[in-house]
Amino acid sequence: MAEERFSKQETLEMRHRLIGQSCRLFYSEDPVKIVKARGQYLFDENGKRYLDCISNVQHVGHCHPAITKAATAQMDLLNANSRFLHDNIVLYADRLAATLPKKLSVFYFVNSGSEANDLALRLAEQYTQHEDVIVLDHAYHGHLKSLIDISPYKFRKLAGQKEWVHVAPLPDTYRGIYREDHPNPGQAYADTVKDLIEEISRKGRKIAAFFAESLPSVGGQIILPQGYSSKVAEYVRSAGGLFVADEIQTGFGRAGTHFWAFQLQGEDFCPDIVTMGKPMGNGHPLACVATTVEIAGAFTANGVEYFNTFGGNPVSCAIGLAVLDVIEKEDLRGNAIRVGTHLIDLLKKLQEKHEIIGDVR
Repeated sequence: MAEERFSKQETLEMRHRLIGQSCRLFYSEDPVKIVKARGQYLFDENGKRYLDCISNVQHVGHCHPAITKAATAQMDLLNANSRFLHDNIVLYADRLAATLPKKLSVFYFVNSGSEANDLALRLAEQYTQHEDVIVLDHAYHGHLKSLIDISPYKFRKLAGQKEWVHVAPLPDTYRGIYREDHPNPGQAYADTVKDLIEEISRKGRKIAAFFAESLPSVGGQIILPQGYSSKVAEYVRSAGGLFVADEIQTGFGRAGTHFWAFQLQGEDFCPDIVTMGKPMGNGHPLACVATTVEIAGAFTANGVEYFNTFGGNPVSCAIGLAVLDVIEKEDLRGNAIRVGTHLIDLLKKLQEKHEIIGDVR
């Protein structure tokens, strides 16, 4: 066990004094002080072991030896910015490209999901020369000012909705306006976006992007009805906009059957921009935007260089490559299917016993 510098109470007192109070703690009434982690377990200062059901970043387990080895080996050799020619960034981009539809073939590496989503907004605005964005109700896309503006989950508590932001109904077939008994909820919810586009057009405004998580998370882990994304993409593109799939929480095989959650909508569907982050570096700050040659070309044509100090550095890319290796070698997608199916079966048995459980996702 790592040597403890302060007692739990001393750490808590220093945290209250030194760290902004809007940065909250889990279990704030009696916080858990964690000093070590391995795999799926966390350990407190007394060596007590906890099963970690909270962390949504350590994708292949805490302190995975293969990730630590890749990170330390590259850190011992070189860490520099991406203006130097280096193999890791192109090897990593090539590996990511192999998981995506062919048209998503250009990559920008950044450090966080918020950076990725902010860049996706810039790409969409540059390519379309439009400003307006459609988002889903309850959405959360990051903590930068630009993303608070497109996150109803946040902006409703703050300055409110900007005139260039438009909120579409969450396609929730359990609690939403169209439910499981509807003959075609995917089409019905897509039509709400079509109506919104027409309303925006009547105001003389133009759509840059439709921005949505592939499985809306803060909204309640919503599984989008079949056909929804394809129809929305059709309507948005016909209005001159782009479809942005936010895969920051949902990517890298978490859906089990597919590597990316947008693929649950069928082989025919492909977003124009995909953002990724959280699980990508297994706890190391690593995120990315994937897009098409045409959209990237429009961004280049503005004549302003895009430089990200740490994005795509050799250490980050070595870690990203190691994460992909572990996902494959340990069959983590298969594990997600097996364990996920088992858990859902158990929860459905509980649902039969307890009226209070309305839905299992």
